[in-house]
Amino acid sequence: MNTADLFSEYVVPTYGRFNLAIARGRGCRVWDEEGREYLDFGAGIAVCSIGHSHPRITEALTRQSQTLVHTSNLYYNRPQGLLAKKLAGYVGHPGKVFFCNSGAEANEALYKLARKFGNETAPPAPRHNVGEWVETDRNRYEIITFDDSFHGRTLAGIAATGQQKVKTGFQPPVQGFLQVPFNDAPAVVAAITPRTAAVLVEPIQGEVGILPCHPHFLRTLRSICDDHGILLLFDEIQCGLGRTGDWCGWKTLTGDDLMPDAISWAKGIAGGFPMGAVWISNRKTALKKGGDSPLADLLGPGSHGTTFGGTPLACAVAGEVLAVIEEENLLANAKELGAHALRELKALGSPLIKEVRGVGLLIGIEFSEGMSLPGAGSRPPALTLTDLLHAAGLLCVPSGARSLRWLPPLNVTRAEIDEALRIFRGVVLAL
Repeated sequence: MNTADLFSEYVVPTYGRFNLAIARGRGCRVWDEEGREYLDFGAGIAVCSIGHSHPRITEALTRQSQTLVHTSNLYYNRPQGLLAKKLAGYVGHPGKVFFCNSGAEANEALYKLARKFGNETAPPAPRHNVGEWVETDRNRYEIITFDDSFHGRTLAGIAATGQQKVKTGFQPPVQGFLQVPFNDAPAVVAAITPRTAAVLVEPIQGEVGILPCHPHFLRTLRSICDDHGILLLFDEIQCGLGRTGDWCGWKTLTGDDLMPDAISWAKGIAGGFPMGAVWISNRKTALKKGGDSPLADLLGPGSHGTTFGGTPLACAVAGEVLAVIEEENLLANAKELGAHALRELKALGSPLIKEVRGVGLLIGIEFSEGMSLPGAGSRPPALTLTDLLHAAGLLCVPSGARSLRWLPPLNVTRAEIDEALRIFRGVVLAL
């Protein structure tokens, strides 16, 4: 029985899979079961941040697995503490880190933080000039998110996500989430009520073709949240930890003069080993019961947890991945080669391409509306183009119906970028 038949008979069909069975990988390349080679510009959807089968990951896995793989979070383990210190240093502001296993779990921690904040902290002063805003003892629990956002596939993640296709079939929605137009500050202000606890935003939306926040919009969000006594939360699961050329994706857009209250990370944090993390600011928050508390301490013992988050093995691997990024100067590589790829893609000038957008090695290619591809039928053009690129030896990731993403490893070379450009150019010109 071949691999596709195994999946058809035994694996729940939650994915529309391409007709590829990947058998092995090395660096920026993978090989299928027939031995055919592909240049991998999907990298596990921005996960394999230092490529496939990196020897330092192998060494870290081997070394730590021979010492201690797992211990309950009822105890301390040093790799977790060291990794938390490293991540907090990347943010550059006092705070603490919670570890989990995925991006969806990291965002769940943000939702719970927002509700804990809304339940236990003192409400802001009355604001009679903002709609119905009045002093209230009611708990605050609502989180404002944005159209076209993606925050995961848990029930709360679906409710937070601003895409109807993700929500269909899972009604009724988890209460407490509402979406407003992206990059629209007045819409955020209009949506704030006495129940609002937080605003959650992806500094760069990834699932709909790489759409960055306007820098002024992010700064305005910070002011709005400060003015209304609510939290500003960043989902950096796809754009964080080096992909944009900075450790924090929002800093590529705004610089260091902006600071959120909490951040979710996952994907590239451990180079393919399952891990998610949340950084929470230590800023003081006034409590209803009197006194104050660091925001990072609101999720105290018993309020949140995980069996597998932050194991010695996961933290040792993540620490090694981040060390490679530091030592090999891969942030600069992401900026330099991302800019090169963006220039060359824009220079193609094809009528099939509506727009090319990108920040570092997070690049989106949006195709023209109404384009007709031979043999596509009713299939979205992004899927048909992805198949054509696969056939030519280049893996990339669809992003909505009309966009593709390039998400190569951060240690991709200029020669590999140019090879991908040649393949892409050939496919587009042939059409």
